[in-house]
Amino acid sequence: MQAEMTLRAVDLGDGTDGRWTGEAAASLPGARQVIERWVPEPSRVTDDEGAAAVRAALARHMPELPPLLDRLTSPLDHEAAMALWTTSGEFPATAGCTVRTVRGALLRNYDWALDASDRAIVRSAFLRPVIGLREGVLGLLDGMNDAGLAVALTWGGRDVRGPGFGIPLVQRYLLETCATVDQAVAVLRRVPVCTVQNVVLVDRERTAVVHVGPDIEPVVGTEADARTGACAANHQLLPVSDEQERATRTGQRLRAVAAAGDEPDTVVAALLRPPLYGGDFTGGWGTLYTAAYRPAEGRVTYHWPTESWAQSFAAFAPGTRRLTLGTDEAPRAAG
Repeated sequence: MQAEMTLRAVDLGDGTDGRWTGEAAASLPGARQVIERWVPEPSRVTDDEGAAAVRAALARHMPELPPLLDRLTSPLDHEAAMALWTTSGEFPATAGCTVRTVRGALLRNYDWALDASDRAIVRSAFLRPVIGLREGVLGLLDGMNDAGLAVALTWGGRDVRGPGFGIPLVQRYLLETCATVDQAVAVLRRVPVCTVQNVVLVDRERTAVVHVGPDIEPVVGTEADARTGACAANHQLLPVSDEQERATRTGQRLRAVAAAGDEPDTVVAALLRPPLYGGDFTGGWGTLYTAAYRPAEGRVTYHWPTESWAQSFAAFAPGTRRLTLGTDEAPRAAG
């Protein structure tokens, strides 16, 4: 089954002008969906007292963010400001994806529900230049910065939730404040994450996958990652149960992406076909995009079966595209 999705590319500037203000307001419907789906009532920010509590939590763990949030919320109306504080707080988020790094490139499929949530490629210059795929108002599903660091998440496969921050915001923080994989790993060792996630990182010299969650100490991937590139699907611990494998095909996808060759283009080609590409949207799930980040070159290309869209720090092009998703190939369970 084929489906359609609208994707926008938006330059947010440094957050002090009308570009950020207008875009934050425009993203409110998507932010409301994120809040309604993932944020429990006690964690929703509705007033200055709640915003102060979020600010204090951020100051403890990600101290560079409160001044940025103050700057970003100052021109917004109350509803938009409270949504930004809410999605910057401690709440769950999950996703299903496949990621691999090879030859300095970070290559990923993002698999999720096809719904009305706003999707946007965003370029910003808040603390430093960053390009990524937005989640919520400020968070990122994946992205890169001008220092040559790229990052992407996958769900870790266990439905465990606890105190901590949503991984999209943590990934935004990594790209705003870190220049290397080593620096990002150090942050992931100290910042609590509220769900079970895998974070894949690459810079000009190193690659890593970090397993995080509220019930475990962060674990950095093994030496095997150095041979095939850092790979991640939707599990952390082996063996994967038969039930989880039937639901997500996580083991199959991890083996397929690790065996997809040693060049970025060959891995992208594999990500665009089964078993890695989820082309059946009958149940509302599938691969929404394939991203190929080349952070050392400051460029990224988003791929679909019939087209692609390139962006870079040197030539970022705002715009809107209506995209055809899915194929007529055999369906795969979303994961």
